[in-house]
Formats: sequence, structure tokens, C-alpha cells
Amino acid sequence: MPSFASRSKEKLVTAHEDLQKVANEVVKWFDCVVTSGHRTSEEQFELFKKGREELNGEWVIVNKREVVTHVDGYDKKSKHNEFPSKAIDLYPCPVSFNKDERDRAVYFAGYFIATARQMYERGEISQEIFSGMDWDGDNNLKEHSFVDIPHMQIK
Repeated sequence: MPSFASRSKEKLVTAHEDLQKVANEVVKWFDCVVTSGHRTSEEQFELFKKGREELNGEWVIVNKREVVTHVDGYDKKSKHNEFPSKAIDLYPCPVSFNKDERDRAVYFAGYFIATARQMYERGEISQEIFSGMDWDGDNNLKEHSFVDIPHMQIK
């Protein structure tokens, strides 16, 4: 049975208890790695700069495919910036950022959300959780201009 490696555990322990419970249930059945839990504002800003360049004091998108986040950690906070973090990022193993692996990542995210919904309905967690594929949790995936497949967040 898969289990989290120490680096994943270190990141997961910085997250909200309900995210920890769901992730620990999911990893029993689906090998995965936690890549992010709590982030400092500085760490968030480094991610914000990806795909952007500073122009006349403003950060402008120069490569939309490289954009990781739309919040800078200062003026706009991420759920990752709270402590405990109300968001985690996790990927199925083996981790691949190849576009051909997108379907596997989407399948994994669906598994995570289904597990979270079952645990919420059974009263095992107190908070609803949704995915960066469906920011408002209404099951309509076509309405979102920014899709963050590995992102799981407290509603």
C-alpha cells in the first residue's frame, strides 16, 4: 500500500486537518506526492512571477502557459498563505508535468474530490473541499479560465 514520503508529510502537516485526513485516505489507494502546503508570502510571490515580467512597475503575463497562480501573496493572498494552509497541491505518482499526463492528473483530482465528498457526508471531515479545476465547486468545469488541477482547497 502506498504511503507519503517524508517530504510530502512535512508539507501536508502544514495544512488544515481535513485536507490531511483526505490526503491520508487517498494515498492508501492512489500513490501521490504533496508538493505544497503552507507557503510564505515570499514563496507565493516567486510562483506568481512565473510566466510574467515586470514592466513599468506592473507584472504582466508574457507566457500564459507558465502562469502558476494569479495571487501574489501580498496584495492578494492564497489559501496556501494561511496557517494552517487551507490548500494543498498534490500529484499522482510518478509525477509528470508533461501535457500528455493531464488525463491522469484529472482522474486523480476527481478521485480526491470524490473521497473528500464521501468523508464530508459521513462526518469524517467538517469542511467541504473543492478542486482548482472547479473553483466554485458547482461541477461545471467549463466556466473557469484558470485551471489548477493539483490544487485542493477548503471551500
